[in-house]
Amino acid sequence: MGRYKKWFIGSLLISAISIALVTCLTYNSETIEALREIRLEYILGAVLLHAFSYLIWGLRIRALCKALGHRIGILKVTEIVISSTFVAGITPSSAGGEFLRVHSLNRNRIPTGRATAIVVGERLLDAIFIFSSLPFAFYIFGDVLSDYKFDAVFLTANLLVFVIFVLVIYGVWKPQKMKHITRRISGKLAPFFGKKTDTAISHLMEQIDREIDHFHDSVRIFFSEGKKGLLWGIFYTFIFWTLEFTLLVLVLMGLSNTPSILTAFAAQVLLAIIMIIPATPGASGVAELGAASIFSVFVDSSVLGITVLAWRALTYHMNLFIGGIISLKMIKDADLISKINGDCLTRNSE
Repeated sequence: MGRYKKWFIGSLLISAISIALVTCLTYNSETIEALREIRLEYILGAVLLHAFSYLIWGLRIRALCKALGHRIGILKVTEIVISSTFVAGITPSSAGGEFLRVHSLNRNRIPTGRATAIVVGERLLDAIFIFSSLPFAFYIFGDVLSDYKFDAVFLTANLLVFVIFVLVIYGVWKPQKMKHITRRISGKLAPFFGKKTDTAISHLMEQIDREIDHFHDSVRIFFSEGKKGLLWGIFYTFIFWTLEFTLLVLVLMGLSNTPSILTAFAAQVLLAIIMIIPATPGASGVAELGAASIFSVFVDSSVLGITVLAWRALTYHMNLFIGGIISLKMIKDADLISKINGDCLTRNSE
């Protein structure tokens, strides 16, 4: 818990410093005038739109669960999604969100292997959408990306995602090979976690094999009888990212700017690629400075700092706030259920 607290404070601090730096460097007399004329209805619309995106994300996971023969309520799965945004926002590279979703789905009686397949599946759908949009983004920002620094960042991000994609495909294509690799790795690491007996290590290996089989079977189902659920997943992915990319457009309209929707969308595709790389909690710092650099191409310098602040508040700080509240609720519910189960066991023993 102490580590999460440090990450939470660190992420907010890095984000605040980055936004303050951008705002100070772009502040002028026109900034005050823009704040006076801000149209709050557009900002409120962006808040509601982002809140609606949680539901769309939940519907996507629900569709993938249904494709594997598991039914889960829309309220429950949306609760899982929102709570995972909080953990993602305070862990390096936002990795904690995926682990929490897998764990939460597993607690709802979905085997870990299948839960992993669902979460990996949604991440792959996101990657396919973003990377298929990349040529369009490069076309829009062709002049900006002539800088070798930008080229290096995007090349690294593409390479990283490609390696992960290859590993996932290899695991699906050769599950026995993957079992062999994980057995060797787990066998070497298990003693460091206290699993020093042959029986415990054997049990761990059996569990890993079982989960790999679950994952392999899940992917097979996605491309056979679960194709309908996969198609719904693709549809919800398109809607989700369209909603998320529209937030910047609404923010700029609220600041009395008339943005090019295509340019705003292209900018956020590039930003999504950049945010894959950083190891800071929730991509704090890199997201703000990256947004300032890319948005500066089409946003007036006088409102650039405000734009970055509003965009980050919607896509990051709002997740921390609402996700934190839902996470506390889930923890309390889990404690209550454990207490009820404990009372029942006590009564039965009597």
